[in-house]
Amino acid sequence: MERGKLVVERVGGKSTLTRCFSKYPFKFIVPKKVGPSQTDAVWIYTITYGGGIVSGDSIACDITVGHGCTAVLTTQSSTKVYKSVGSKCSEQTLEASIGKDGLLVVIPDPVTCFSTARYSQTQIFRVVPDESSLIIVDWVTSGRHERGEKWAFSLYKSTNRILLQGNNDPMFLDTILLEQGTHCSISDRMQDYQAIAMIVIMGPKLKFIQNQIQDDVKKLMSQQQQQLRAPSIGSTKSERPDFLASCSPFGPQGKGVVVRIASMTTESIYKFLQHELASMEPLLGVSPYH
Repeated sequence: MERGKLVVERVGGKSTLTRCFSKYPFKFIVPKKVGPSQTDAVWIYTITYGGGIVSGDSIACDITVGHGCTAVLTTQSSTKVYKSVGSKCSEQTLEASIGKDGLLVVIPDPVTCFSTARYSQTQIFRVVPDESSLIIVDWVTSGRHERGEKWAFSLYKSTNRILLQGNNDPMFLDTILLEQGTHCSISDRMQDYQAIAMIVIMGPKLKFIQNQIQDDVKKLMSQQQQQLRAPSIGSTKSERPDFLASCSPFGPQGKGVVVRIASMTTESIYKFLQHELASMEPLLGVSPYH
């Protein structure tokens, strides 16, 4: 299987896409400029032919972000995964390398799996300790609400690894697995929540974002605890919050942070991301998710 290839290097003092290769069933769209002319960031959109990932598709891509460069990897809309044919599983793999003073921003729209779909994705990021910056947004919805689908897919698996360049020591490893069970469905386990998300932030260029999101999530966690302890009027038990969030540090001396979210609406997560990532506009040219 041929792999997609993206290389961002400094040319003439600016972040520049010097190599771009893709092959069916996906391709890249690279706008000439996003945001003000002085912005030093390359925006790359990934799209699939037919508007989604077909059963049995296998997609792989490598991206290299050179020293002092900034790259944004995003999508034009949610990644749709179509119904599975038999037991075929659709797969997507991303491997990224980020150089010194480099920044990679992975901010896709959510994955939306159709009924019976089987989907697995793996993302591996290699960073220079204390010098590379990285943000990953990884999220999935319950499915097509207009069709009455609610966590009706067969399998969803997403693995994210962050490794230290040179020795491949793992700095971060996370896997989410949602699979229909014999005695308990995904829908039963997820209750009323319609979307879940994970946000990973690390590196010197994102320290201000990291501090802000930690403070905001801690306030949300405090409000959630109060809501869970206090039953509503006329109720004998506490109600679930519409929006749940938690955060925790990872890596040496807690230099990275991971935020986890469960929400009863996809729109609430969009609004959260818009608010928390708005201060990235000077780095990226435009504010993410607007």
